[in-house]
Amino acid sequence: MQIILAEHCGFCSGVKRAVDTALAAPQDTYVLGELIHNEDVVNRLSARGLITVNSLSEVPCGARLLIRSHGEGKAVFDECAARGISVTDCTCSFVKKTQNIVKECSAAGKTVVIAGHPEHPEVKGLVGWASGETYVISSEEEDFSFLKEKEAVLVSQTTFSAERFFKIVQILQKVCQKTVEIFRTICYTTVCRQKEAERLARYCDAVLVIGGFHSSNTNKLYEIASAYCDRVYRLKSADGFGYEKILNLKRVGVIAGASTPDWQTQEVLSKMAEVNAEVQATTMQDVVEEMGKEERYRKGQIIPAAIVLAAEDGIYVSVSGKGEISVAKEDLDCEEYSREAYNARVGEVIDVMVTEVSPKVKVSEKMVKKVREEELMLKDIEDGKEFTVICTGFNKGGLTAELGTYPVFVPAKEIRTGYVKELDKYTGKKLRLKLIEIRKERRKEIIASQRVILEAEKQARDEAKAIRDEAFFDSIHVNDIVEGKVERVTSFGAFVSVEGFDCLAHISDLSWTGVKQVTDVLEIGKTYQFVILKIDREGKKVSIGYKQLQPQPWELAADKYAEGEVVHGKVVRIVPFGAFVEIEKGIDGLVHVSQISHEWLENPTSVLSIGQEIDAKILAFSPAERKITLSIKALAPRVETSEPRSEKPVKVGAAKKGGKRSASAADSDEYREWNEGGYGGASIADLLGSGEEK
Repeated sequence: MQIILAEHCGFCSGVKRAVDTALAAPQDTYVLGELIHNEDVVNRLSARGLITVNSLSEVPCGARLLIRSHGEGKAVFDECAARGISVTDCTCSFVKKTQNIVKECSAAGKTVVIAGHPEHPEVKGLVGWASGETYVISSEEEDFSFLKEKEAVLVSQTTFSAERFFKIVQILQKVCQKTVEIFRTICYTTVCRQKEAERLARYCDAVLVIGGFHSSNTNKLYEIASAYCDRVYRLKSADGFGYEKILNLKRVGVIAGASTPDWQTQEVLSKMAEVNAEVQATTMQDVVEEMGKEERYRKGQIIPAAIVLAAEDGIYVSVSGKGEISVAKEDLDCEEYSREAYNARVGEVIDVMVTEVSPKVKVSEKMVKKVREEELMLKDIEDGKEFTVICTGFNKGGLTAELGTYPVFVPAKEIRTGYVKELDKYTGKKLRLKLIEIRKERRKEIIASQRVILEAEKQARDEAKAIRDEAFFDSIHVNDIVEGKVERVTSFGAFVSVEGFDCLAHISDLSWTGVKQVTDVLEIGKTYQFVILKIDREGKKVSIGYKQLQPQPWELAADKYAEGEVVHGKVVRIVPFGAFVEIEKGIDGLVHVSQISHEWLENPTSVLSIGQEIDAKILAFSPAERKITLSIKALAPRVETSEPRSEKPVKVGAAKKGGKRSASAADSDEYREWNEGGYGGASIADLLGSGEEK
């Protein structure tokens, strides 16, 4: 018997966390309802001092209470807070997410519809988080007409049937005339278990489903398996099951629910092994009776023979008690021949194959083993089991190989999806194959395909990815902060793995000051925090940002700079009214033309150039307005001269409203201060001399 254990077997992460927490909890800790639907686990926890109650009124004030993975309604938490009960919340993360959806959508005035079983504790807890209209639907056969005029939101019990949920979705979308918002809150591990139950049931002769009889998810696995297999048995534990029902079967699948501990599954597997070992093979007496019958030898025939003597070059066997046939030591099924070992086996019956009948009969024990292995192998292959061969050559139509004594042929179209041009490249390579047919016209030949395996694996990966993607998109929202690992970078951004999904952090969203390369900010292989900027569910795209979680340069500027301080910077832009100086990346200050020099300047470029580094004094600083006013001349001493001043400042100064000024006014310090008041004083028109004398 081949026993196939499901890959997803036993405790899910939520149940494991709850059980581990309960095992580590102090004595006299209370649990509201059975921690999990498994009698054995509940009894073990009870023996450790955990107290299971059915009502919160049974929990004393000030006691410790553990909330199981099914979760509870809001009223339970409120009462615990009022009565001073210390709560350890072990609600499954998937359930908690559904609770939040119910709470938010119900508060927004929407009608909440829960696909699930009304009496299940998880569903009762979900209802407890709703503040408005809430309905529980357990089957697609129920009446949905009352939802016709309602704006509905559909969520699901995390262990609900995925097939039934999608049927309910289809009916709701047809019935409701208003918006129906669908949240696929079935736990993805539940979906995987249900798909695996179907796969094992289709493949196996019988299926054992292990778990508590009150476990919803285990009962669902039993229901799914029963739809595809005639022999499906429900086991609460290893005891009480008649294992003789499955002893003669070839393949038996074993599935365990999410609330089934590993030790129960191991007990069932051990019991199966013990019972299987009790099955007796054909007795020696039966063999001897068969040997007494008349037999004519033919090539390829397998016959029982008793060992009568061991010699140096092999042994002698007797068939039907008549005569003796020699078996060369190289034809015996042993790693190393020992005369003493075979003499100790005199009288034992072994199976041998007739390899020659003329001029004398020759037999071989090794050929029996080889043929039987090939028979089992062929039976498994005919049942759809994958097998591997090494490609030994090719011809016009495809690839050739050998499997034991059988030739194997793989048509070119069955190598992989798409046209294969260079068949010679497959010589010496391993091929993974499944049987198409066994041709028996002239000689047995296996016709096989590798393409069907590759396509099935791709489909399985695509389905698994679709389930993961659905779960991912259900769990994220714009402005959520997530952790992601940088997988690869391009010229336009970084691809970041968030919960296994590739999100794009565009290069423009990495730094407030801009970067030339992604690796100036992010390192491949490292994990960072990002904020979700945009979600395109249909296009399967998510945009995330890194800079949005970092402070902007101006937000830090107030702690770095103050009026009256001297700063060092680089001229990055020159305009007619002054020059912009980069103090640091992202922060520029303005040196007005009147603050460049004590002398009047026709154009800032006569003194400054792009890229020139200068020192300047901060005259005014407003972080809120993102403005810094700088002065170069404030750091330069005024040079007194006896030479007459140029008349040019007079013309510029005359632009001030109120009319012309005299030359004597232009020579005064008061006029100079007015003229040099920076971009916070005179207007641009004034500075450009719009009031010049004609």
